[in-house]
Order: sequence, then C-alpha cells, then structure tokens
Amino acid sequence: MIQTFPEYDPTIAAEFGHAMTASAQTFMGIPLMDSHNFWLLIVRFVFNILVCWTIIQYFYYKKSRRKDYYFTFMLFSVTVFLLIFLLESVALQLGFALGLFAVFSVIRYRTETVPIREMTYLFVVIGISVVNGLAIAVSYAEIILANLLFIIVIWALESNKLLKHTSCKIVLYEKIELIKPDREAELIDDLKTRTGLDITKVEIGHIDFLQDTAFIKVHYNSATNEINTIDNITRFQ
Repeated sequence: MIQTFPEYDPTIAAEFGHAMTASAQTFMGIPLMDSHNFWLLIVRFVFNILVCWTIIQYFYYKKSRRKDYYFTFMLFSVTVFLLIFLLESVALQLGFALGLFAVFSVIRYRTETVPIREMTYLFVVIGISVVNGLAIAVSYAEIILANLLFIIVIWALESNKLLKHTSCKIVLYEKIELIKPDREAELIDDLKTRTGLDITKVEIGHIDFLQDTAFIKVHYNSATNEINTIDNITRFQ
C-alpha cells in the first residue's frame, strides 16, 4: 500500500540524516525514495571507488601484478563502504562501526598466508571505505583532503626516491667453508657469479654440519621494481 507520511518532523529527519519532504511516499512504511541520501550515496560511492582504484591500480598492482588481490581489494572497498554508509543511515553508532572495521581487518584466508604488503593494502582500503562511508557530517573539503593524504603518503612510501626497494631470497648453500665472517667477500662473489644477482648483503641462518649446508638470506638490488612473491619459499609445500 502506498501512503504519505501523516506527520513530518524536520528535526527528527535531520537527526537521522534524512531530507525527505512531508509528501514523501512510502511502501509498507519504508520510503520509496529519499533523494538526498540517494544522490549522497552515488557521489560518495563513486568518489570512494575512484580513490581505492587509484591506490590499487597505480601503487599496488604496478609492482605486484596480483589480479587475485586486486579483485579482493576492490570488492572489500565496495562491501565495506556500502555496509558502513547504509548502516549510518539508520544511526549506526561509532563503536559498532569500529567493531566492524576490526572484524574485517583481522580476516585471514585459510588457503594461504596473506603477505604483509597485501594485508597492509587491505587495511588501507578498509580504512578509506570506512572514512568515506561514515563521515556524513564532515565537509567535502575534509573528505577530499583525507583521501588525498592517503594517496600522497602511499605514493611517497612506494617511490624509489624515498625508499629504495631491495629484494631478498633464501638460499640453501653448500660451500659451508665460505660462511665464515672473514670470507664474506668471497661468499658474496660466489653467489653473484652463480645467481647473476646484484647482491649487497648476506645473512647466515640455520647451519647443518651433517649435510654441510646452510640457509643464507641474500639481499640484492632487483632489476625491476616488481615484488617477487616466492622469494622466501625454501621448499615445496
């Protein structure tokens, strides 16, 4: 049944973030359309998805080339934003919003361990979506500035001008006589020759004298800025 509101209190409507008129139509007590919140949702959703896409496309994906996490980050952004925004329309309390934020931020997939870089970007995407979905009473200038600060800080940290990217690998090494501290230069030269990598530093890990082998963490300058996701794998799972 379609009916009109018998009474309309603008104070109550403003308190709950609604800008309906007294003649707004409802169906079973639910407004058919709230033009204010409708356009607010569209504007904020487009802005949020644009910011998250920019961060994922130009900062994360540019180095990692992981489409699976690209897919995950974008859907997390959409889901968290809509969840927060729509619940805010029914007077979502800040404590509950932070609780949802915490739940999403600690999610771990059981198929594989999520690398720290991917977890960081997931945390950032969730944070941006929460901010954009929850800050209804904040001005557009403040929202835009907050999102720009996210982008600027990520750009600065991902830039090689501020932080030079150094890759590392775990190597099972058999020339155990070269792991002595006084023969480090020989060890690095041997590893450079055999791997073809521009090695800058080595760290000696577990030593097995029965097998005459040792695990060595090799730090090297990568020819590209892409992240190698299997650098730390030491054996087949």
